[in-house]
Amino acid sequence: MTDDARPSPDALLREAQREGRGTLKIFLGAAPGVGKTYEMLLEGAEKLQADADLVIGIVETHGRRETEALVSPLPVIPRKSIDYKGQTLTEMDLDAVLERHPQIVLVDELAHTNAPGSRHPKRWQDIEELLAAGIDVMTTVNIQHVESLNDVVGSFTHVRVRETVPDKVFENAEIELIDLPPEDLIKRLDAGKIYVPDQARHALEHFFSKGNLLALRELALRHAAQYVDARIQEHRSVTGKENGYAGGQRILVAISEAAGCEQVVRAAKRLADALKAPLIALYVETPRAERFSDAEKTQLARNLSLAASLGATLQSVPATSVQEAMLAQCKELRATQLVLGRSRGKGGWFGRRDGIVQDILDGTTGIAIHVIPFQDTPRGRDWRRLWPRGSWTGDVVAIGAVGALTLAAFLAQGWISRGPIDLLYLLPVIFSASFYGFRAGLIAAIAAGIAYNFFFLPPFYTFIIYGPVNIITAVLLVVVAIITGQLAARARAAAALAMRSARENAGLARFATRLGAASTTEETAQLIRDELRSLLAVQTIVLHRSGDSVEISAFGQTKPKLSPIDQAAAEWVMEHGEDAGLGTNTLTASEWQFRPLKTSLGTLAVLGFRGPPGRDPIPTERAALAESLIDQAALAHERLKLETDMRDMEVVRQRDSLRAALLASLSHDLRTPLTAVTAAAEALSATGDEAELVETVRSEARRLNRFLSDLLDLTRIEEGAVTPDLVPTDLTDVIASAVGDLAKTLAGRKVQTSIDPNLPLVRADAVLLNHALLNLVDNAAKYSPQEEPIEIIARMGRRGPVIDVLDGGPGIPQGSEQRIFDRFARGETSDRTGGSGLGLAIVKGFAEAMGFTVEAARRQGGGSRFTIRIPHDATVHVSMEDIA
Repeated sequence: MTDDARPSPDALLREAQREGRGTLKIFLGAAPGVGKTYEMLLEGAEKLQADADLVIGIVETHGRRETEALVSPLPVIPRKSIDYKGQTLTEMDLDAVLERHPQIVLVDELAHTNAPGSRHPKRWQDIEELLAAGIDVMTTVNIQHVESLNDVVGSFTHVRVRETVPDKVFENAEIELIDLPPEDLIKRLDAGKIYVPDQARHALEHFFSKGNLLALRELALRHAAQYVDARIQEHRSVTGKENGYAGGQRILVAISEAAGCEQVVRAAKRLADALKAPLIALYVETPRAERFSDAEKTQLARNLSLAASLGATLQSVPATSVQEAMLAQCKELRATQLVLGRSRGKGGWFGRRDGIVQDILDGTTGIAIHVIPFQDTPRGRDWRRLWPRGSWTGDVVAIGAVGALTLAAFLAQGWISRGPIDLLYLLPVIFSASFYGFRAGLIAAIAAGIAYNFFFLPPFYTFIIYGPVNIITAVLLVVVAIITGQLAARARAAAALAMRSARENAGLARFATRLGAASTTEETAQLIRDELRSLLAVQTIVLHRSGDSVEISAFGQTKPKLSPIDQAAAEWVMEHGEDAGLGTNTLTASEWQFRPLKTSLGTLAVLGFRGPPGRDPIPTERAALAESLIDQAALAHERLKLETDMRDMEVVRQRDSLRAALLASLSHDLRTPLTAVTAAAEALSATGDEAELVETVRSEARRLNRFLSDLLDLTRIEEGAVTPDLVPTDLTDVIASAVGDLAKTLAGRKVQTSIDPNLPLVRADAVLLNHALLNLVDNAAKYSPQEEPIEIIARMGRRGPVIDVLDGGPGIPQGSEQRIFDRFARGETSDRTGGSGLGLAIVKGFAEAMGFTVEAARRQGGGSRFTIRIPHDATVHVSMEDIA
C-alpha cells in the first residue's frame, strides 16, 4: 500500500473524537413551508415503529393540521415556561431531555433564539449539549439562516435575517435536502397552508416572490451538495481510497476596522468552503492603529471574532506598510487566493480612493485576487483627524528644544555666521520626531520656521519677509523640517513595531522553552499563568478538573473567588471544549472569559482571563498572540498527559501480559481434571445412585467448562490470535445451528425466529458467528423470565444485513449500552443467573474480527435488544449464471 492509499491520521482522529457523541441530522429547506418539519416527523414515526427510543424535544406546528396529526402519536417532553417582562414564554426543557436521555430527540427550528433566562442564547447550542451527551438529534433549518450565506440572501431578498447558525454546526451533520419547486410552494401559500391569507399575500409580494424562491432553492441545492461532497472526501480519507482530489488551495482574507469587512469575511468563508481550503484571516497592525477611535476598535474586534467563529486561523502582523506586509504573508503562507475588501465610498480628504488594493494587484503574480466591494459606514469629517495624535509632553519638549536652540544661536551669532543656522534647526525637529512622534516633529518644524524668520531673517524681529531668497529659505526650512520629522517618526514607529514583534517572539520562545522543561502539571499550570499574565497584561488563572467540578490550580498572589456564574462558565468550558463567559455566546454574565486548553485528547484544562473594568478580557491587538500562547499551553498539557499515559500503558501492558499467561495456564491446567470430573459424573449417572447429586455435579462441571472456554476465547481475542476464515455464509443456517446447539438450554422456552428470505449470503466465519449468536441467545435466556419469548430476527437494514436478538428481561440499565460489552461486566440480575461477564465481550471481539459491529439497546416496555450489523460490502450476491 502506498502512502497515498493510507487512511489519513487526522481523519481517523476525527472519527475517534466522534465516538460517544450523538449524530445530528438536519432537514434543510430553501424557504418556510417546504415540509422540513413534516419530513422530520415522518422519519421520527418510522424510527419509533422500529422500536427506537424517540421523543419530541420541541416542534412548532404553526397550526398546520397535517403536522399536528403527526405530532400526536409521538412522545413529547413538556416545555419549560419562562417568565419574561410579564409574559410567559415556552422553550425546550433541556434538562428534562438530558434526564430522560432518549436515543433520538426531535428539535425543530435550529436557528431559534431562546428566551432570556435560558442556559444558552441559541437553540443550536442546546443541540450541541444534547449531542455531547450521546443523544441523536434531528432538526430543521432554512438556508437563509446559514451564517456564511447571510449577506447573499439579504442582497436579493432585502430581508436581513438576524437568527443565524454557524457553519461549523453543519460540518459533522447528515443533511437531507427538502426540496419543493417554487410553483408548488406558491400554491401551498395560496392555499393558506403556510400563512394566513393576509400574511400570504404580503409574502408573495416580497420574500416569496418566484425569483427569490428560485435563488434560495439554488443556494440550498449547492449548500447541500457541498456538505455531501465534504462527507465523501472525509469517508475517502478514513478508508484511504484514492480520490484523485488535487488540494493545496489556501485562502487569505484581509481584516480591517471597516464595518463592511464582515461581508468580506463571509465571502472568503464561502470561497474556502467551495474550494475545501483552509482560511487564514490576516490583520496588519500599523502605527495608525494607535489612532483608532473606540468605535473602530470595537468594529475590528467584531471582524476578528466573526472570522474566528467561521473557522479562520487568525494572523496578526505588525508592519508600517499594509501592502508590503500582505505581499510578504502571501509568499510566506503560500496563499493561492487573496480576498480583499474595497469601500464604495471615497477615501481621504481629497476624494482619492485607497490605493492599497491597486498596489497589491500590481505587486502579486500567480495569486487569484478577489475584491469584494462594500458600502462602508460614512464617517463625518472630524477635523481633529487632520491633526495627528500625540502627547502634550512631546509638544512642550518640541517647543522647548526650538527655543533653546534659538537662544543658543542668537547668543553665538557674533562668532558664527547666520548661514548654517537654518540647518541647525533640523536638530530639534529630528529629536522631537524620533522620541515623541510625528506630531511633536511637526510642531518643532513650524516653531523652527517661525523662530528663524523672526530672529534671523531681515527685517529682524518681525514676521515680515523681504526678498525672494529669504522667502525660499524660510519655506524650504519648514518643508525640509516636516519631511525630516516624518521620516524620523516613521523610523521610530518601525523600530517600535520591530521591538514589539521581537519582544513577543522572544516571549513565545521563552514560553516554549520553559514549558518543555516543566515536568509536573502543577509547575506547568503556574508557569502558564505567569507567562500569559506578563505577555497579555491581563489577570490570568488556570483551572483543572477536580471530581465533577473544576478548581483553580494556578493564580497570582491572592486566589480569586469565582461567583456561581463564573464557576458554571468554567465547568461548561471543561465539559464542552468551547469558549464561555464575558465576550462569548455562552454565560455572558460572567466577569471572566474562559478558554479551553483543547487538543486531540480532549479538554485538559481551562484558562480564565479578566481585564480591567470596561475592557475586553483579551485586547484586540493581542488576539493572535493569545491564540499562539493558548495553543502552546494546550500542547504542554498534552505532552504531560501522553507521558503519564505511556507510563500507565506500560504498567497495564505488563499486567495484561501476566494476566493472559495466567488465564491460558489456568484454562489448560484445569481442563484435564474437569474432564475427569465430567466423565466420573457421567459414569455415576449410569448407575442411577444419587441422581440429584450427580446431576448437580454434571451441570456445574458443564458451567465450569463453559467458563474455561470463555477464558480461552477471550485470551485469543486480546492476543490477536483470532483469524476469521471469511467465506460466503447463509445466515439462516447459522441461526438454525445456534438454536439447535442450545436445545437443552432453551428447553421449555418459546423461541421465535423471523428471517427475511431475500437476505443475501454474507462473508463471515461460520464458527465465530455461530459462537457469537450462542452467547447472545444464552444471555437472553439467562436474563429473561421463563415465560417470556426470545426473538431472533434477521432482516435487511439500510447499510446491510442485521441480526437482532430480543429478550423480555429487565433490560439494560440506562447509560450502560457500551459498558455492557466490557470484560466481566454483568447485568443487574447476574447474581441470580450466575453469568461470568465474558459472553458479551466475546461477542464483540468475534464480531469486530469479522468486520461487523454489535450494539445493545433497551427496548420500550422492557427487555433488551442486541444487534449484529453486517456492512453492505460484506454481502455476496449470487446471480443465476453463477449457479449455472
